[in-house]
Amino acid sequence: MSFVIFATWVLVGLLAGLLAGLVMKRGGYGLKRDITLGLVGSIGGSVLLRTVGFPGAGIVAVAVVAFIGAAIPIVAQRKIWPTESAGGEKADMWWRWGLGAALVAVVAWMILGPTPQPAATATAAVIEDKTYTVTPAAMKVKAGIVTGEVTEMKVTERVEQGSGRVVSAAKLTAKVVLKNSSANQTVRLVSGTIKYIDVQGQPIKLEESRTEPTLKFATYGSDRLDPGQEAIQSLDVDFPAEALKAKKLKEIRLDLAYIPSPYLEETVHFIVSVGGQ
Repeated sequence: MSFVIFATWVLVGLLAGLLAGLVMKRGGYGLKRDITLGLVGSIGGSVLLRTVGFPGAGIVAVAVVAFIGAAIPIVAQRKIWPTESAGGEKADMWWRWGLGAALVAVVAWMILGPTPQPAATATAAVIEDKTYTVTPAAMKVKAGIVTGEVTEMKVTERVEQGSGRVVSAAKLTAKVVLKNSSANQTVRLVSGTIKYIDVQGQPIKLEESRTEPTLKFATYGSDRLDPGQEAIQSLDVDFPAEALKAKKLKEIRLDLAYIPSPYLEETVHFIVSVGGQ
């Protein structure tokens, strides 16, 4: 139950008690008794309204039910236990008119006045991925005996919808496929370094606190490529915001480091017997 609904019960009960002496001038026990009866009837009627299944009734319905509930015990008192003493009622007349007018104004304002709007709640910002295409999106790779290709290249940053504020800085993603094209050497992949080169041939630096872009190979053992063997790596590295400017980035350079070693195949013969033959 809201405070407004409870206040409506009380104010309507007070108003009914005040008006009782104006509508039914004789038979009452004075202003205090009329107010008490009005309050009891108003609250009782409103509680009954909620009990029988109308907890969400509007303020107008609550006010009407509260007024009817307040009027019932006052009318019952006048009919069943009336008094002939009118002196007190005459002395309370001015109080009834003054307080009654004030209460009428308050109740009318509560019922007919502007409905308070709920406070605006802060809405969560919508974050979206902004994707920049890389042209061409696939490139061939040849570094000595290591060949392959880089495909599905794209640059993505996360921004706040509407304001365009960058939430997560740009990242370069791609799929890297490397192959040992040698027929007689094994290759151990050591490292790969990404460099962004501008139109003057100078590296474009990353912003402070961002990680130097490197191609991380798998754990030891799977970084070895035998002749003809391939390795597939996912590339996900930081991309400089400066390189997103028009006509700024000229090329992306991949520096590969690997260790070649001779690949030998020898035949070993085992002379055996099975089952004692």
